[in-house]
Amino acid sequence: MDKRLRNLFDFQKFEQNAELQSVIDRVHARYSARMLSDDEADQVFAAGSPDMAYLRKDPQKDDPK
Repeated sequence: MDKRLRNLFDFQKFEQNAELQSVIDRVHARYSARMLSDDEADQVFAAGSPDMAYLRKDPQKDDPK
């Protein structure tokens, strides 16, 4: 899939396909990059949320059936 996307973007550089450009523009509008505020950055965990380590991996495993 990654190779297919790369090929589409390479194609778009040279051909300027209007339909593909509209898809690219919609995605950029939906997922705009921006800098996080200090409050938002405090909520980001590089390795995941600390309390996620305590969740059971397999809930069925501990079920006494």
